[in-house]
Amino acid sequence: MPQHLFSRTVRGMFRPLKPSQIIVDVLLAGLFAVIAAPIELRLGAPGDAAPILGTAVVTVVFASALAVRRLSPGLSLGLAWLGALAQMSFGRDPGPVDVAIFAVLYVTAAYGSRLVFWAGFASAIVGAGVITLYIFAGSTGSSSWDWSTITTAAAVLIAALFALLLAWTVGALVRTGIRARENRDAQRRAEDEKVAEQERVRIARDMHDVVAHSLAVVIAQADGARYASAHDPVAATAALGTISSTARSALADVRLLLTQLRHSQGDGPQPTLADLEELYAHVRAAGVDLRVDIDPAPPGEPPGAVQLAVYRILQEALTNALRHGDGLVEVRLAWLHDRVELTVRNAMKTDAAPGAGHGVIGMRERAQLAGGSLAAEAIDGAFIVRATIPVGVTA
Repeated sequence: MPQHLFSRTVRGMFRPLKPSQIIVDVLLAGLFAVIAAPIELRLGAPGDAAPILGTAVVTVVFASALAVRRLSPGLSLGLAWLGALAQMSFGRDPGPVDVAIFAVLYVTAAYGSRLVFWAGFASAIVGAGVITLYIFAGSTGSSSWDWSTITTAAAVLIAALFALLLAWTVGALVRTGIRARENRDAQRRAEDEKVAEQERVRIARDMHDVVAHSLAVVIAQADGARYASAHDPVAATAALGTISSTARSALADVRLLLTQLRHSQGDGPQPTLADLEELYAHVRAAGVDLRVDIDPAPPGEPPGAVQLAVYRILQEALTNALRHGDGLVEVRLAWLHDRVELTVRNAMKTDAAPGAGHGVIGMRERAQLAGGSLAAEAIDGAFIVRATIPVGVTA
């Protein structure tokens, strides 16, 4: 077998576990051996000439199967069969060490690969038959068979099948639950990615219109200045001044969307800082104790993209406060020379699930596409949204 195929096969035998999980499994296996070994030694076997050796071998093999049961269910199943064969070769009766078999069958169904999964199922059926034959026809069984022996053997076979398959079935149910949870997580991630993509498309279209309008103003003024320069120098100078102010304020002039935005709230003027007071009034009218602190104030006219991002983030944060908040809502805006820092803090209701919806995703996308960042978290019973958006050069 090529070296890379051998390495891949070896890696596939073992599941990724945390070191703490491996340590716990090894310690539990050691404790199992310490408890089971003295009992096995007392039980012994009628014809066992080396009871200590038989006890040691069987106990160590079954304890090893327990130690690696979650790390490698397939290896654990192989060790369990090896322990059973060793137990029969020493002529020992079933004892406490056989409890490990139930744990091994459980993990083969719960965590094993598809091959190990069905190997565990087959082992439960074959194992029940082997146990019955060993008890009634092996070295420890009776040499004569009658109707009573047959019915007893049938009862033992049914009981062994039920017990072994029960352990395997419980593991299979756990496996189904794990797969269902993984499917739910994958579906939720897909939905979050879809919402994020939709929000990116909507915001990108929104910002595109803002930039396009600003550039259209600059181009129109530049063309006018070029034609006016030969006949009206004053008009050319005024046009150049308009170009300068429009370029420095970047996207501040643009408020009207020219086309229907995908996943948007509709056509119409885009909100600016001047619309924040109306937003605050709506929130207060809903019965919310809203306190707003703006320190320092904007030094000039912030770019239109920044105003739009601040408005939308505040709008969503205050909407979340209305839905999930309880009591005071504090808003703080700090307009620094190169950035604006926004903080919204509100107390949460006892049954609130902050961050469970798509609002935080939309706010984060708003901040990122404006060149900034946003964090939202629950701290000491309050939900806090913090955003930082670069401002750049203002007018």
